[in-house]
Amino acid sequence: MPLLLCAPGLALAQETEQEAPPAIVQPDEEQITFSSDQLIYDSREEIVTVSGGVRMTREGNNLRADRVIWNRKTGEVKAEGNVQVTNPQGDTAFGDSVVLTDTLRDGMVDNLLLVLEDGGRLAANRAERQNGYTTLYRAAYSPCAVVNEDGCPKDPTWQIRAVKVVHDPVRNRIRYEGAALSVFGLPLVALPGLSHPDGSEGGGSGLLVPEVRISRSNGLEVAVPYYLKLAPNRDATITPHLYTGVLPMLEGRYRHLTELGAYQVGGYLTYGSRLPLSVIRSGVGGRDDGIRAYFDANGRFQLNPLWSVTGSARWVTDRTFLRRYDISRDDRLRSVVNAERISADSYISIAGWAFQGLRITDVQGQQPIVLPAIDARWRRDDFFWNGRLELQANSLAILRSEGQDTQRAFVAARWDRRSITAFGQELVLTGFARADVYHTNDSELTRVRFYRGEEGWSARGVGALAAELRWPFVGEFMGGLQRLTPRLQVVASPPTKNLRIPNEDARSIELEDSNLFALNRFPGHDRWEDGTRVTYGVDWAFDLPQIAFRTTIGQSYRLSQLQSIFPEGTGLSERFSDIVGRTTVKFGRKLNLVHRFRLDKDNAAIRRNELDAVFGGRQTYATIGYLRLDRDINLALEDLRDREELRAGGRIRFANHWSAFGSAVIDLTNSQEDPASGADGYEPVRHRLGIAYDDDCIEIGVTWRRDYDTTGDFRRGNTFLFRVALKNLGR
Repeated sequence: MPLLLCAPGLALAQETEQEAPPAIVQPDEEQITFSSDQLIYDSREEIVTVSGGVRMTREGNNLRADRVIWNRKTGEVKAEGNVQVTNPQGDTAFGDSVVLTDTLRDGMVDNLLLVLEDGGRLAANRAERQNGYTTLYRAAYSPCAVVNEDGCPKDPTWQIRAVKVVHDPVRNRIRYEGAALSVFGLPLVALPGLSHPDGSEGGGSGLLVPEVRISRSNGLEVAVPYYLKLAPNRDATITPHLYTGVLPMLEGRYRHLTELGAYQVGGYLTYGSRLPLSVIRSGVGGRDDGIRAYFDANGRFQLNPLWSVTGSARWVTDRTFLRRYDISRDDRLRSVVNAERISADSYISIAGWAFQGLRITDVQGQQPIVLPAIDARWRRDDFFWNGRLELQANSLAILRSEGQDTQRAFVAARWDRRSITAFGQELVLTGFARADVYHTNDSELTRVRFYRGEEGWSARGVGALAAELRWPFVGEFMGGLQRLTPRLQVVASPPTKNLRIPNEDARSIELEDSNLFALNRFPGHDRWEDGTRVTYGVDWAFDLPQIAFRTTIGQSYRLSQLQSIFPEGTGLSERFSDIVGRTTVKFGRKLNLVHRFRLDKDNAAIRRNELDAVFGGRQTYATIGYLRLDRDINLALEDLRDREELRAGGRIRFANHWSAFGSAVIDLTNSQEDPASGADGYEPVRHRLGIAYDDDCIEIGVTWRRDYDTTGDFRRGNTFLFRVALKNLGR
């Protein structure tokens, strides 16, 4: 029976206690909308009593109860039995007995349970609300579930108990007096002066969960982040790092969301001692003191539907700072700004790059500064005999303060036509032409002579014609479907004067399945594979329910007798290339295996052997990675060294919410593979072991990591990390 009662007055025909007839009136802001099974009105005392499935609404505040007594003289509304009050923000309060004003906003509750909009719960013996502020006495807060999977009651994983709790709806914060944290029912730590955001959209500033770790380099570390809500679209986090072994460090991060995009800026700052690079290299000398810092920033802005700007910047004061304070293990920092225009048939990129080398052997003056790097492409379909035409213009300038400078520009055109023959064969015809111009100086400063090119200006023209034929055969096999696709490619290119051109982007050549059928098997643009060659191979695919196999294998043969510029050991230096292939196996979501290999054409020796495998699902899994490069390339021709490495990791989920995890990296390189390394075939690089607990509202983890490499002031040894994250407590 829906009804409307006007707050200033109540028009009823009856003047004695009796059941009221139905009445419907259009609502306004001063009215209480309600429905119930029964209504009794005492006109002398001006008391309205409603019972049986009571629903009352005013100004977005909703009340449900078994029985409600409204005293129109005092404005008091008393609700009894299964009381539920919901405010416009979505927070819901439950209680045995509730006394409210007739606005349904303010009042007092016994045995309150307040369910916040984000799912958090506040329970108290007694509570009162005035002007939207809720104050609870002898209360507890937790965002955790209070029932298990079977719907039975359970204690929350963690909760905060307090003498008094105040929910501030203006600042969207919850403040505590006399608070203490309990985890798994055990009192853990007192929390004087605690306050935190209530989890709503407008959450505010406050302390976040600390992080604790122990390392040999820095001793005991405690990081205590403080979050600052500056505006709905801007925030900052300030994190002091306190150590027992070194001076404190300050970390800061600022984030800003604008109408065009977003960006963030962060960094670390401390004062301490370090080993100068000259001391690290020579082993002679001592430490010096000074500012140690790291800066990073990144962002992206969409200027209009076509143009965007992306940028990132990273810089550090010295080469061991990031590893010493366990910030990053990168051995090179890149900074870039890139303006891009992308449309359906064109692409333009205008970029600038800078690099900072962090390896001990790096000479910073030889690190390139690329400014500008311009690449423009235009594509047109249905061009000449139903082909596709792509035009490209590229310009690049590389500067070094203590090394070779190179400038490059080229224009290129490529035409491709794909067709299906009457026999079901896929035929792809390609034509390619490019004109290059280069300028270089200080080429003698490049250590590898093969990379230098001629001093001054150089020009070059390259071109190629190619045809590739694929002939797929499809049929049933062992209850599944298989596809066998032989492939044949012919590429012809006139002689090219490669060595006159400096080589900046076509170094570290490696024949593999991904470039076996490429038009140019050199990476980048600075080297071009000339001559005439035939490449042949086969692809095989086999599919069963939940199982998929993919295999590719192939080889090439050079028809021309031109001397190859590929170094020996790359698998391409002779007329017959090495044999390369890749195999992929997938078994549902339980197994994903990829194996790549290169076999010596003469004796089938393994020149490259690479395996990456993932076993298991999201909760329990294992990963294995193995790489072996055995190319024996002369250091005077290329600076990519041979290597053998094993990587392994995994996680085991047990006891519902518990998991154990670990990983390891082992260098298996020996002096036979790389005489310059001096390795003995088994050198652990680092390993990690840990255990973690993770449920709907808490994460707890303990990790032990050991590093085996000492670099500068970063010392080999153990690091212990203890992490606790209380979900929904903070941002």
